[in-house]
Amino acid sequence: MKTISIIGAGVGGLTSAIYLQNHGYQVTIYEKNSRPGGKMDIIEESGFKFDTGPTIVMMPDIYKKPFIDSGVDYKNYFKMKRINPFMDVVTHNKKIALSSDLVDLAKEFESYDESEMLGFLKYLTDIYSKYINAKNNFIYKSFRGPSDFYNIKTLWNAYKLKTFSSSFEAIQKNIKNTDLQYLMSFQTLYIGISPFSGPSIYNIIPMIELIYGVWFIKGGMFQYAKALEKRFIELGGKIVYNSTVEKIIVENNKHVSGLLINNTLKKCDAVVANADFPYTMTHLLDMDDNKKGKYQKKNIEKMDYSMSCFLLYLGLDNNYDQLNLHTIKMANNFETNVYDIDNGILPDDPSFYIYNPSAIDNSFAPSGQSALYVLVPVSNLKENSNWSENDIDKFTHKIIHKVETELNLDNLNEHIVFKKAHTPKTFETYYNSFYGATFGLKPTLKQSNYFRPHNKHAKIDNLYFAGASVHPGAGVPIVITSGELTAKEVMRDI
Repeated sequence: MKTISIIGAGVGGLTSAIYLQNHGYQVTIYEKNSRPGGKMDIIEESGFKFDTGPTIVMMPDIYKKPFIDSGVDYKNYFKMKRINPFMDVVTHNKKIALSSDLVDLAKEFESYDESEMLGFLKYLTDIYSKYINAKNNFIYKSFRGPSDFYNIKTLWNAYKLKTFSSSFEAIQKNIKNTDLQYLMSFQTLYIGISPFSGPSIYNIIPMIELIYGVWFIKGGMFQYAKALEKRFIELGGKIVYNSTVEKIIVENNKHVSGLLINNTLKKCDAVVANADFPYTMTHLLDMDDNKKGKYQKKNIEKMDYSMSCFLLYLGLDNNYDQLNLHTIKMANNFETNVYDIDNGILPDDPSFYIYNPSAIDNSFAPSGQSALYVLVPVSNLKENSNWSENDIDKFTHKIIHKVETELNLDNLNEHIVFKKAHTPKTFETYYNSFYGATFGLKPTLKQSNYFRPHNKHAKIDNLYFAGASVHPGAGVPIVITSGELTAKEVMRDI
């Protein structure tokens, strides 16, 4: 039986592990932390429970796929329900309950002008066509060499995506009202890129929200990581927690012999690295830097990285009934806000996102209390590394005050009985995210599709990669897809 070692029990690694174990390989995952999930983590303290990473569930069929493909009913592992309206979006002058119901959407867009609804339908037609193209020809297809991309069919399909304008510019072509433009473009922040500079193909994100809906996993997102872990172990796989991989041992610059853990070589037939790709290449790959081709350390450092996040986890001895599951408060000047993030400036008037699972699930807090998750997009550490304890305290105070006043949460500060903050440095130290970039490599045109790091190493014949920084990209459904693609690449070779 062929043996596969996987570095990291994140969602990509767990997904690869399920597919490989189910196809007859013996798989062992080595995870440096004590739990599965990677950034899909959990905090449990003082009677409160907090998801620490992703919180918005889109494309539910992708979440189900590893279970269905391995022959079981996903409902025996996790429960999902649809949320609609799925998000309150608060601007400087209005609150919109964003819905995936076409009747509700028509009322919202027509309240501005009928031409805005017509523009919205044109946007849907255009981006849905591009989504089908991207899904069939790029997202669910892995790349190994130039011929996989540089052929007439693929190049023609890439041209039809017409991704040379930004997401915001593409929205402007059909929707004229600024508030509605922002409403349809902020979603690129879900994968850590500005709508004002990110390729227009990422307008598929709001389309996916509106067509396929937004869902909630009972018990929170960490339950999905636990579900993947359970299925993998059922299949006979093994996870070794609190086990830091020190090196990927490479023979003759072309073949992995195993992993070095506690100064001991753990031999295997192939390795899947689910650690962040830039970290893997600079810290784990045991070979001369000049043999790493285009992913030498100096080149890795020059690559573009996604924005990061400042996160507050607040346990409250109170419920705010007006606060639904998902709320986004847009900065008064959204464009300036995003410009600041891209240029290493800590925003004075930031946008922020609130996740309030206690609104629909009583497992997150004691009775009559609530667990709030507050996310503020901020620069990665390459752009701004100033996160001293004093900086954290000042920004924490500022964000709590803004949440309290801008969402009318009376006396919020007085109801906080538990408080914890994560900064870009948390992502760097705890999850090995290069520059603390929450979403990995930024999905620019030059770092997407064929031009993103591939799922198989170009020169090393048994080294593979899964996760947000490799093809096809960031976002939980896409990382799940990355795990599946990577497993299939292993199956081609080993």
